[in-house]
Amino acid sequence: MKQSEITKLSIQDLQGRITEFSDKLTKMKLTHGVSPMENPIQIRNIRKSIARLNTELTKREGQA
Repeated sequence: MKQSEITKLSIQDLQGRITEFSDKLTKMKLTHGVSPMENPIQIRNIRKSIARLNTELTKREGQA
């Protein structure tokens, strides 16, 4: 996800996306451990998206 998309989300949407991406990351890691993925960079991109979402959520909770 891009930062411009993340800033448009509400707090509930941010939390939902974090859990969604965390589950996806866990599944991707397990799949990659069993048999190598064709594009393992996807794991890095998901991890960075989770970090961006967490940063935005922390920033908004600090303002409230």
